[in-house]
Amino acid sequence: MAYFKLEPFGEERADLRAGIIASTIANVHRDSKKRRKPFTPQDFMPKFEQKKVDHATLAEKIKAVFRMLKELQDAKTNEDL
Repeated sequence: MAYFKLEPFGEERADLRAGIIASTIANVHRDSKKRRKPFTPQDFMPKFEQKKVDHATLAEKIKAVFRMLKELQDAKTNEDL
């Protein structure tokens, strides 16, 4: 783990390399009148941010889905009778 902090490797590193290439190409073709600020590698790197989950809201949504499924099952059972 300590080595990774000194020399990152893996997918993050690959994303950085791709970002460097993409920003270089974008800056070569950039119209400095339309975009004065040069592109950076971070402009082209994916952002995997975790969204905060409201567990109470999530639980209510899950309950609603199960209620709907039960109603559908009950309706299907009543049709079969």
